[in-house]
Amino acid sequence: MIASDQPTIFDDDVTVALSSAQDGNMSFKHDETHTALNNRKQFLEKAGVAIDDATLVQVSFEGVTDFARYVTLTDDQKGKGMLSPHSDLIGDALVATKPGHAIFLPVADCSPTVIYDPKHRVLMVSHLGRQSTEIGGGKKSVEYLQREFDSDPLALKIWVGPTVSKESYQLHRLENKGIHEAILEQLHEAGVPAASIEVSQVDTATHPDYFSHSAFLKGAKTLDSRFTVVAVMREQGEPAS
Repeated sequence: MIASDQPTIFDDDVTVALSSAQDGNMSFKHDETHTALNNRKQFLEKAGVAIDDATLVQVSFEGVTDFARYVTLTDDQKGKGMLSPHSDLIGDALVATKPGHAIFLPVADCSPTVIYDPKHRVLMVSHLGRQSTEIGGGKKSVEYLQREFDSDPLALKIWVGPTVSKESYQLHRLENKGIHEAILEQLHEAGVPAASIEVSQVDTATHPDYFSHSAFLKGAKTLDSRFTVVAVMREQGEPAS
């Protein structure tokens, strides 16, 4: 974890931790060295999260046209996708409603976006890559919280995590905008004020401490691995790790 890259917008009742390349690959799908499980355990220990208390955001692109599949987690879904590569829980975002239930999202260029409703104590981690951003995933994520939990966009706190920059990757279906640019427009359209949004300055394509799938395909990086974000609500008054 790189201290200067961690989000600062959340209060102590939410822990959000961002791994870097030094923490190793976090995806079973890209686990040629068979170290992903151990990497996950070590990273989560640093973040103060037990691996059995986390649930993987498992995104699927096979035969899919809907990239706004959102799932509100239940207690029996703790540990799903964390210890083995086989998970039947598919979603583009997961929502936790109870403290201690962590959400774990490995990425390479897609933006892991964390949305917190402090009034209703609801936490979402949304996978916003090309497909999900092109269909308005930033706005749809907020709308899901409004619909399911009566969340007020004015009260939300949001961290838009690392992604590939506009200079390296454009969304052709969105007038060649960058991923961050499009996400911010969608969040503002959903009614979230700029002061409630923190945007990571990490460009995955060029930053040496983060994995990038697009840079790997271009031969600019040697590993096609994944870093991760984990987010968890703490009991109010519980010290963050």
